[in-house]
Amino acid sequence: MPSQPGLLDPWEVLFTGPRRDVVRVGLAVPLSGPLAMTAPSALDLAGLAADEVNTAGGVGGRPVELVGVDSGRAPDVVSAEAAALHRAGVLDLLVGFHTSDVHRAVERALPPGVRYVFTPPHEGGGHRAGVLRIGQSPRDQHAAALAWLVRHRSARRWVLLGTDYVWPRAVHRAARQVLAEVGGEVVGEALVPFGPTDPEPLLDLVLRTRADAVLLSLVGRDLVAFNREFARAGLDRRVVRLSGALEENGLYALGGDATGELFACMPSFAAADDGTDEGQLALQERHTRRSGPGAPVVCAYARGVYDGVRLAAALAGGRAVRTRRAAPRLARADGLAFRELRGERCA
Repeated sequence: MPSQPGLLDPWEVLFTGPRRDVVRVGLAVPLSGPLAMTAPSALDLAGLAADEVNTAGGVGGRPVELVGVDSGRAPDVVSAEAAALHRAGVLDLLVGFHTSDVHRAVERALPPGVRYVFTPPHEGGGHRAGVLRIGQSPRDQHAAALAWLVRHRSARRWVLLGTDYVWPRAVHRAARQVLAEVGGEVVGEALVPFGPTDPEPLLDLVLRTRADAVLLSLVGRDLVAFNREFARAGLDRRVVRLSGALEENGLYALGGDATGELFACMPSFAAADDGTDEGQLALQERHTRRSGPGAPVVCAYARGVYDGVRLAAALAGGRAVRTRRAAPRLARADGLAFRELRGERCA
């Protein structure tokens, strides 16, 4: 991982104590665990956001500093560290990109009203005062894509595969409701622990149920590992796959897809650049100027972190804000890139 000179160590800020001349934003990014492969992208975009805020005068003349928290660890560890930093007065706000089990734990650990911006797709349900979720709920993220695949790819028999924690369980509930509404059905379901797992029972489930499609709610390296085994078993050319967590880092890691049967309803950074959001290309250009041509790929998770840091700065400045919500899209993995289905959009 490239060095991040603008990211402060949490123990360092605990030692030096509170400072009134800066705005310190906790940046909870997974430096370990299954989502760690996305950390370089997220850190780069967070740094870009802080640089831009500071170049524009900071927050009321005070510069923004980012304090790193490794959110790839166990939920109780991450939440305890975030709460301790807040109690010590060294964090003004928290921006979090991590799994929803960590999200729930952090939300419980922070005092009510503490401003906490959670950036990736979320699990739905209620949230405490001070918590802003800028990603999509399970139904908002998946409904249009599921309906499109049922109608346009004859994907009626679905197997739901995910990791056994909050977000995948919520995704599966939403998927069951949507598929019942659009003429699909769930013929199998499995939830597995984080980390390496034997893929054979999952592949066997797909075969035994004669599934047309698989909804994948695995994340990070676990999603990559399963997709590799899926292709190795020869299922990739005849069974549609849809993921709400596949982004550019994951696509590169699994070696791409040449079948046209791998789809993502993550609001992909690349697929979204169709002229409807002119800021996407400009953001990529600013990122390249800051980090060089060898910079980590910009992905949807990283874009969420960028938006989260900018939103945190606006909140610290007392400005009224409107959260940016990505429109539902369906992207196809085409080789080593995402391609939006132009003319056949799933809205």
